[in-house]
Formats: sequence, C-alpha cells, structure tokens
Amino acid sequence: MTAEEFNKCVDLYSDSLYRFALKMLKDTHIAMDNVQDCFERLWVKHSEVDFAKAKSYLFTSAYHAAIDTIRKEKRRLEYASEGIFDTSTSNSYSDAKEILDRAVEKLPEIQKSVLLLRDYEGYSYEEIGEITGLSESQVKVYIYRARVFLKEQLVSIDNLI
Repeated sequence: MTAEEFNKCVDLYSDSLYRFALKMLKDTHIAMDNVQDCFERLWVKHSEVDFAKAKSYLFTSAYHAAIDTIRKEKRRLEYASEGIFDTSTSNSYSDAKEILDRAVEKLPEIQKSVLLLRDYEGYSYEEIGEITGLSESQVKVYIYRARVFLKEQLVSIDNLI
C-alpha cells in the first residue's frame, strides 16, 4: 500500500471506525486512541496489507483492541470495587434510545460486537466472520441471540417504567 492509498484509507474509514470503537468502548478519548492505534498498525504493516483488504484489517484491529480494552477495564473495576456493594437502583423513565443503549451494554462482548458490526456498520456475515475470527454460522447465532435478548429487554415492563 502506498502513502496515497493509506491517506485514502484514513479519509474513507476513520469515521466508521470511530463510531464502531465508540459503540464498543463508550468513551470518546479511548475510542479515538483505538482508531489512532489501528491506523498506526496499518502504517507499520502498509507494505504487507493490500489496499483492497485495508478496511477489513482496520476493523479487525479495532475489534481486537476494543476487546482488550474492555477486559483490562473490567479487571481494573473488579479490583477497585472489591468489597463495595451498590444497592441503589434507578428505574426512572428514559427514551427508547437510552433503553436500547442500556440493553446493548448488557450483552456479552462477542454478541455486542457482532451486532454492532452487522446492524450499525452494515457488514455482511462473512465480513464479520473475517473480522472476529468466527465462522459465518457462529456470527448468525450470536446476532440472533443478541436480538432475542434485546427484544426481551425492550418489552420488559421494568425497563419501560
């Protein structure tokens, strides 16, 4: 890949890569760092990556970096909150987007990532399989399970009150 093709990749994919990272990580600064790291990795391997495969390479990189970040954050929070119990609950009214966002956050990491790639970014099952390292049938199962979970969450009276 040439420098010109790399710059074209930045123009073409940086926004969608950022949206994907932001949906996964829920923090603008961490998402921006994730995107920047992905493009840095692409530049380091620009001689090995074909321009036609750059989008897949970038999203695969972003996916793996997001999963690593989520795992690190989860361990940090578990360590920090040892012995602290939060007994407060909040069932105040929220609009549908907030309810959906809360439901998506409750999904397991793999279901959340494949759902975001399919429904938010518009990838095919085959492309999602390449990005995540799953088979096409596994991708379909995870997306189905995620959608069933979201449906249950959205029709639950507890979430709507």
